[in-house]
Amino acid sequence: MNNTENNKRIAVLVSGGGTNLQALIDNDLAKYITIVISNKAGAYALQRAGIAGIDTALIDDDTQLLKTLTDLQIDLIVLAGYTKILKGDILTTFDKKIINVHPSLIPSFCGDGFYGLKVHEAALNRGVKVTGATVHYVNDIVDGGEIIAQKCVQILPNDTPETLQKRVMQQAEHMILPQVVKQILNI
Repeated sequence: MNNTENNKRIAVLVSGGGTNLQALIDNDLAKYITIVISNKAGAYALQRAGIAGIDTALIDDDTQLLKTLTDLQIDLIVLAGYTKILKGDILTTFDKKIINVHPSLIPSFCGDGFYGLKVHEAALNRGVKVTGATVHYVNDIVDGGEIIAQKCVQILPNDTPETLQKRVMQQAEHMILPQVVKQILNI
């Protein structure tokens, strides 16, 4: 288990590649990350965590997830590309201790079914000129929790969902997520 400084303990929940996890690692937050948990076997984010010397776990059961997070005395849960919707006891046990990064300016292009490339496809189909990313607290409404931070990204005339996704990650998500984590934990 990672030795956390100042007793700050972060759990990062992932389902895919882990670029937002990498942004946390690159912003000197690995020393606070106690565990990286994925609900999907083979998620590259688990390899990223292993390279950084962070413990990992594969957990898809809500009861086991809650037990693990409680046993580890986690101070902050960061959803970084976690595609499973959290419900029930975990939300009440960790009220105002779970944050998510979403690839749009909430309240646009958010809620059930809006994740990954689907968000960027919707923004392009709608013809908006600005998009971005939002970090928000997680509650029982998908993408409905209190907004903590947002950052805008211009949509360019030749954007595809893939180019827009990459730019939103690089210019917004990877910047505001580490800032918010540091702000919340006062580190």
